[in-house]
Amino acid sequence: MEPAADHKQEVELAERGQQGVDPNESKDVTDYRVEVTPADNRRLLRKTDRYILSVLIIVYFLQVIDKTNMGYANVLGLSADLKLVGNQYSLVNIIVSAAQLGWQPFSSYLLVRVPPRYLMTALVFLWGSVEAGLGGCSSFGSLMALRFFLGLFEAGCLPLFSLMTAQWYRRSEQPMRVAAWYSMNGVAAIIMALISYGLSHIQGGAVHPWQALFITCGVLTVLGAPLVWFFVDSTVADARFFTEDEKAQAVERLRANQTGVGSNEFKWQHIYELFYDIKSLFWVGIALLINAGTAVASSFGPTLINNFGFDKYVSSLLNAPFGFLQLVVILFSSWAAQKMRSKAIPLALLQIPGIIGCALLYHEGTSGNFRQSVALGGYYLLAFNFGCNPLLVSWMVANTAGQTKKSAIMSLYQAGSAAGNIVGPLLFNAKDAPYYIPGIRGCLGIFAAQLVCVGLQAVTLYLLNRVRRRQRVAHGKPEFIKDTSMDGKYQQYASGDETLGQNALLDLTDYQNDEFVYVY
Repeated sequence: MEPAADHKQEVELAERGQQGVDPNESKDVTDYRVEVTPADNRRLLRKTDRYILSVLIIVYFLQVIDKTNMGYANVLGLSADLKLVGNQYSLVNIIVSAAQLGWQPFSSYLLVRVPPRYLMTALVFLWGSVEAGLGGCSSFGSLMALRFFLGLFEAGCLPLFSLMTAQWYRRSEQPMRVAAWYSMNGVAAIIMALISYGLSHIQGGAVHPWQALFITCGVLTVLGAPLVWFFVDSTVADARFFTEDEKAQAVERLRANQTGVGSNEFKWQHIYELFYDIKSLFWVGIALLINAGTAVASSFGPTLINNFGFDKYVSSLLNAPFGFLQLVVILFSSWAAQKMRSKAIPLALLQIPGIIGCALLYHEGTSGNFRQSVALGGYYLLAFNFGCNPLLVSWMVANTAGQTKKSAIMSLYQAGSAAGNIVGPLLFNAKDAPYYIPGIRGCLGIFAAQLVCVGLQAVTLYLLNRVRRRQRVAHGKPEFIKDTSMDGKYQQYASGDETLGQNALLDLTDYQNDEFVYVY
């Protein structure tokens, strides 16, 4: 430690002694303000990325491969070997989302009460074990049972990751961090396409290719549990990779977020507020629509390509470009959102390629002159919809304060996603093969409805900002305050004005904190 830092620490200890506080007692780093320079901010951000973001990326990759490998397993002979008929394959996909939907009320409670380090470690181990067990399924019933538990243990994954991103990062940093771990959807699609291609060449062994796929994915996931335990910390104030001074600085740099720094107290008032907060309705609606659209690719992508006339080997490989496009779209759209300081505009623009893609698939399936290349191009355009979820997640966590309210809104998001993942596969019926025209037509309507909901939400946030401005004036505060949390270059919040920022680190909701500024 540098001499200046030593002197600063001595002064703080002396002051605590004068106040009747044991100087050796551990400090609550949320009780006072410290100076954070741009250089300090960069150093703390790099450390947070190294210990927190890197683990989120790895674990989310494992979650994605476990969630999406059903489509590849089906191409590798799952339905044929287990003699699935009618809509049984659709039901196997739906049961995961049904379990997630039913579990969300419990999930929102666990997200508050159980520290992230413990919760994430347990969830990773449990869903990895179930995934490996899918390799031993011998009937539709056993497949349904294990898929139900897979959905149950995966239910808290995305809400937990979203809460951790909100808890560890400034609002300007959140879009790219969410994009970093959510982009594993694209990476997983590429990796899974290659693994599926390799496993498709297994012939006549004791283990079927689809069984080998499930076992491989499950074992890899179980190995991720120790990684979480040893590297992830539950709160910024308790981070093992920060020094005591860095903990105080890391908390201070989050003051401008106005969203608190975490709490293990479950507050029913936050839940009540959620139900009369109109923006909650739009969050859930947008989540439902987005995931109904992405379910097409997640559950039926490889099957659709296979029905375009390609064999199982080529069908697996042709999903790799789809995954690469997902990766590019997710990263670029989140970068654009960060630069534009807006989520609504890029979120709305991402609907256009999906509408065009559905239109191409619909035309090729009904024209009587089917062209593989055009249909494949239309299918690839659906990858743009995968850029919507990270934008929506970062939009939600940036506009919600209070630990219980944040956990509940992310659980509602997961419920909306689960509902979308149920609706999406139901649009596709086996009798509509090979082009699934009714399903494509339904997806076209879904993308159009997303545009409307995004626009309505932006208007809602604008009106809520006007309400907060009136509250500040009534409380004797400035009507307009600078939201430094959205600045690319770090600035200390309310520097020189001690009347602002007093409530920023408390467990208050965005309705309770008059300094909260909503972002579009």
